[in-house]
Amino acid sequence: MDLDITEHGNKAMTTAGLNLIAQALSIYDSELRLAVCNRRFQEMFDLPDRLVRPGARFADTIRHLAEAGEYGQDDSIEEIVRLRVDQARAFEPHYMERTRPNGQVISVEGAPLPQGGWVAVYTDITRTKQVEQLLRARSEELSGQLLAHAEELSATNRQLAATITALEEAKRQLTEIESRTRLTTEMMPAHIAHVDAAGRYVYSNRRLSTVMPGRPSEIVGSHISDALGAHAFSKIEPHLAAAYAGASPVFEFTEEQDSRRIRVAFTPDGAGGVYILSMDITEETQARVALQQSRRRALAAQMTSGLAHDFSNLLTIILGMQGKLSRMDLPEEAAELVSATQSTARRGGRLLNRIADMTGKRTPRPKATDMHGLLADLKLLASPALPRGVGLSVLDNTPDEALMLDPGMLQDALLNLILNARDACGTNGQITVSAHAVGRIWLEIAVSDTGRGFSEEALAQALNPFFTTKGSEGSGLGLPMVYDMVKLAGGDLRLGNSPTGAVVTLRLPYRPAPPTQGGLALLVEDDEDLRAGFREMLVEMGFSVIEATSADEACALAADLEEIVLVLSDIRLEGSATGLDLLDRLEKDLPCVLMTSLPPNDPLHQAALARGPVLRKPFTGTRLAALLGQGDRP
Repeated sequence: MDLDITEHGNKAMTTAGLNLIAQALSIYDSELRLAVCNRRFQEMFDLPDRLVRPGARFADTIRHLAEAGEYGQDDSIEEIVRLRVDQARAFEPHYMERTRPNGQVISVEGAPLPQGGWVAVYTDITRTKQVEQLLRARSEELSGQLLAHAEELSATNRQLAATITALEEAKRQLTEIESRTRLTTEMMPAHIAHVDAAGRYVYSNRRLSTVMPGRPSEIVGSHISDALGAHAFSKIEPHLAAAYAGASPVFEFTEEQDSRRIRVAFTPDGAGGVYILSMDITEETQARVALQQSRRRALAAQMTSGLAHDFSNLLTIILGMQGKLSRMDLPEEAAELVSATQSTARRGGRLLNRIADMTGKRTPRPKATDMHGLLADLKLLASPALPRGVGLSVLDNTPDEALMLDPGMLQDALLNLILNARDACGTNGQITVSAHAVGRIWLEIAVSDTGRGFSEEALAQALNPFFTTKGSEGSGLGLPMVYDMVKLAGGDLRLGNSPTGAVVTLRLPYRPAPPTQGGLALLVEDDEDLRAGFREMLVEMGFSVIEATSADEACALAADLEEIVLVLSDIRLEGSATGLDLLDRLEKDLPCVLMTSLPPNDPLHQAALARGPVLRKPFTGTRLAALLGQGDRP
């Protein structure tokens, strides 16, 4: 805030200073658009307000002056504009004097700027020229006047020198302000840009390739459709048209290459162009999904806990009464009814247990997981449950690195899907489990079968609890439990049909596990005593350790030390920034483990769980080693 106030004050002082000088001044940037001018510039050339606003085109100003007769009538207006625009593009330092149609004589001095563009100073030298003519005509008769005018001219020259010095200082300050502004935009984890009315970039920081990988970083002069690509541009085009019409839309879309979630804000600049701010919010979206699912589960638990308790008591009473009836000497038909009633009551009990599993406290416990091993174990576990005529294939295209997952929850979900596929295939068919990474954003696992596929009704309702196509044999809780697991991890689940049958696709956040071998670890903790204990744990696991107490200090260390392989950070840190802010600021993709003593229902704790592994203080070296995939350690 203080920096903004200072910059605003500097800008106001610079503008006031420029308006006080007698010369006219204008600065145009490398795109031939006006950056700044003083009031004298408008007054000297009688320019309308639209041509003295920042962003005004140099060509439009030349056309206005040509139409006013500023350059005579020898050439066509368009030829005059073309000639002077070409001269401006090849700008060189110069000094010239010109007599205007109104008899005023002005001097024009121009100099290029280091970052492109130029500054020009226009001085009214009409009186000086009149003095020179008078001196030449009456040099002998007016020797006394000559001396006086010479002294006046000398004073004028001194004033001009002082003005030039002031202009050079103004130029230095403007250059410094622009450099600070550009540095600030480059530091932000977002793409900031400005396009003109034709959709071409006139400014951009170099963050487009960070927000949307595969795109170029240097895009000034390019059309927005070329820079983004056809698919992404088709997503933003309607909103860009709305911004050109005066609206300020903010929207999100999923990028095609690796399914990143992008948020974009358009703001009209008031001069026909549009400012653009775009950010990668994939992790934010994953966290939001996980938090929403946690809240829904908590609400469902509140609603069902009392009902389930009462229902369980009723089932207990029914089973007790039916047990007494079964021991009585009843007719055969009555005995069959008693047996059916008991079977139904027990099924109701199993259903209550499934409801408790769905609504009870289920916190994902991610740890370093070898997907190759998990998928191999899955085939061993599932194969005995399949009929002889049903085959199971596992296509493992996952990377050769450990990922942060809850292997128990994931394996349960996949077994559930395989058993559903078995029921769809009957006695003959094929079930396929395929797994691969989508960029480094998602882990995608698909379970497909050669059964009859999903009906339209099933596609619409299969994720709703208690919906089943198995009649009395199904509880309708299998797919909802899989959906619950995926959402708790911050992922998504899709149902569909292939030409051969049904397909269920799970997408889980792709989070590489911390390294299993030693290296340089960055420990971020603001409590000195706790920091000493955590440092000892890391050293025992073979890590070298550097320490920080705040997110700012940690970011500076991470930027300077390429060899850092692990970040272990508290959520609450010294200063206003948190451990979550630290994750956002880290420029390189480092494995990060967060730790906290906050209660599980704290919003920061919940948000951290959606981002990756969280260690609850206090913890032991054994727990930390297990999380890092190094097995049991002291």
